[in-house]
Amino acid sequence: MPLLINGERIDLTRLTGGVIRAHPHLEEKAKLLRSQPTRTVEPRGLLYVQQREYAVTTPKDGSVSILGSDDATTCHLIVLRHTGSGATCLTHCDGSDTEGEVPVIMSSVKSFSNATGSGRLEVHLVGGFNDDRQLSQKLTNQLLRAFDLQPDDVHLVTFCVTELNDREEKDIHFPIIYGIAVNVKTAEIFPATFPEKGPDAELRSAHVLTGAKLTNIYDAKNEQLRIGPYFWRPFPHVDFWLEQDDQQILQNLSTSPLAEPPHFVSHIRSTLTFLKEHPFPSHSLFPDRKPRIYKKNEEGLWVLVCSDKI
Repeated sequence: MPLLINGERIDLTRLTGGVIRAHPHLEEKAKLLRSQPTRTVEPRGLLYVQQREYAVTTPKDGSVSILGSDDATTCHLIVLRHTGSGATCLTHCDGSDTEGEVPVIMSSVKSFSNATGSGRLEVHLVGGFNDDRQLSQKLTNQLLRAFDLQPDDVHLVTFCVTELNDREEKDIHFPIIYGIAVNVKTAEIFPATFPEKGPDAELRSAHVLTGAKLTNIYDAKNEQLRIGPYFWRPFPHVDFWLEQDDQQILQNLSTSPLAEPPHFVSHIRSTLTFLKEHPFPSHSLFPDRKPRIYKKNEEGLWVLVCSDKI
């Protein structure tokens, strides 16, 4: 069963521009999304999703009302939602294993929707820009193909990617939208930024930098954020990278050096420092091989309820 737009199967032989011309309402919807002001989302009720993570929940969740992610340049942000159950998944996809990741997020949403006879699966794609290496375009194409190969009908509702999310300034291209949030209760999607990206932001970033696969971080049935246990080998040449100036880090550890947000280098440095301090996480972070479990308190903030140590 294919990827559909207005009930018709999408023609994947077209380039992205051809898809847009064939379905002009997608361009209008992308324009509407781009025109919205970026909202700052505070931690209360928020579940922040980092790169190569995903989380799924439903409107019945008493702890989480907003799923969000940002800092996407060539990456794409995906919201997959079942209109019957309201089950909603957000993931931050970087193209490392698109073909393997899409079935995972499909299964995660369907697991909350099996008892619901009515409704349909809708997907919203946001992110990327006209980058020099065409990594965004490649990821857009991978995602369209991957969703088209799924056994279930999937309806493409929002398509604000690559050339539809691009702005140019002094001959340099940038994304317009770097981050989005989705309100699980109302299904509203809007451009967003997040002052707090935790908990365990450095630990989660270290997991990605050492080659993690797509990871589910949320247990919606118990309303628990579960981090780890994660294991990696000592990061190669970590001292060398920490000695490099900002420009070297930007040029070598970014897919789009000219378009990164201002905090990119400081974020990479803190992650590298964390990896230097924890070369063997099985010893220093997860000696009992148990996850770090968080629940929301009465103020809507994450509180650690179970851990090994950090």
